[in-house]
Amino acid sequence: MADILIAGAGLGGLTAALALIQRGHRVRVFEQASELREVGAGVQLGANGTRILIALGLESALQQVVCAATSKEMRLGTTGQSWRTFDLGETSVERFGAPYWMVHRGDFHKVLLDAVRAASPDAITAGNGCAGFEQSADRVTLHLANGERVTGDLLIGADGVHSRIRQQMFGQGAAKFTGLMAWRGLVPMERLPPHQRRLVGANWMGVGGHVVTYPLRRGELLNFVGVIERDDWRVESWNEPGSREECLHDLANWHEDVKTIIRNIDTPYKWALLGREPLDHYAQGRVCLMGDAAHPTLPFLAQGANMALEDAVVIARCLDAPETIEAAFHRYENARLDRTAAIVRGSSDNTKRFHNPALGDPAGAAAYVEREFLPEKVKQRYDWLYEYNALTVPL
Repeated sequence: MADILIAGAGLGGLTAALALIQRGHRVRVFEQASELREVGAGVQLGANGTRILIALGLESALQQVVCAATSKEMRLGTTGQSWRTFDLGETSVERFGAPYWMVHRGDFHKVLLDAVRAASPDAITAGNGCAGFEQSADRVTLHLANGERVTGDLLIGADGVHSRIRQQMFGQGAAKFTGLMAWRGLVPMERLPPHQRRLVGANWMGVGGHVVTYPLRRGELLNFVGVIERDDWRVESWNEPGSREECLHDLANWHEDVKTIIRNIDTPYKWALLGREPLDHYAQGRVCLMGDAAHPTLPFLAQGANMALEDAVVIARCLDAPETIEAAFHRYENARLDRTAAIVRGSSDNTKRFHNPALGDPAGAAAYVEREFLPEKVKQRYDWLYEYNALTVPL
């Protein structure tokens, strides 16, 4: 049994904590925020993520809060013309052995938080984040923001895109502004006209931007993300409020259904999208990174949360073996580096697909969508994501 320290109580840190506690380890999680909650936004969980959550015993609790959308469709931002690209309901279970869920980040976080506390009531310390660490040949000491020191056998850095652990290990890392800014918001479904209340995910594509919508919380909410090419906003924060008027101005030429959603958002938030090259390593000695601390990604493959869940289970499995911490972390790196780098780069590539100039002309746009989203191309682009099984992948 190892004495494990985790910096960060987000989705990845809590999933790692739960997987490790269930394997008999002592786990202590330290979180900077004094109130343990996630900001309101949607998360898409493909079969590669949901099979992990089901294996951890969370299926029943999550089924109370997720929305299992029936399908995903592509739509033109100008005319609203739609194409159904793939089935997210029964087909996901049939083809990949697990469902596709859409969930409010806060609801998901609470399920994980409750599960960790049920498994180990004193595992989480809030309001005292990571300030740094030091390690020796056989121990690692986490420096907390209030000046305390805690020592364990190993440290997992799950402290997000602005990770202090990563900064100490590998430096800040060059983050390059992508030229993209995203709007996000939530709308109660009851505010929308009946034809916009369907339980489907939609990717609206257009010149210079794209919009993603999907249902959350049993279908009671619609999640909205609007990505536009705009270079005058460079704050990488999820909770910077904007206004409906500014959002509508940015998407003024889009279909009326898109503008109806925006008009019904109470407060739209905006954040700049920064890209980072994948790291060559995630570990040093008794310290490793996971989730956004290891491989922050643009959200254009809907895989950010799934990658953190995969990391969590692979780390837990690597620590099962009777070997050194360093050897376990080396196996974790070998198992994860290529896949996560492919997802980071694939997410970036999707920007070009969603914002293609061919989408400016309705006739040319239809031909472009039908060509780019042929069933075989969709399978080639997405199946490898959902087929991956972190529970059984060779280590």
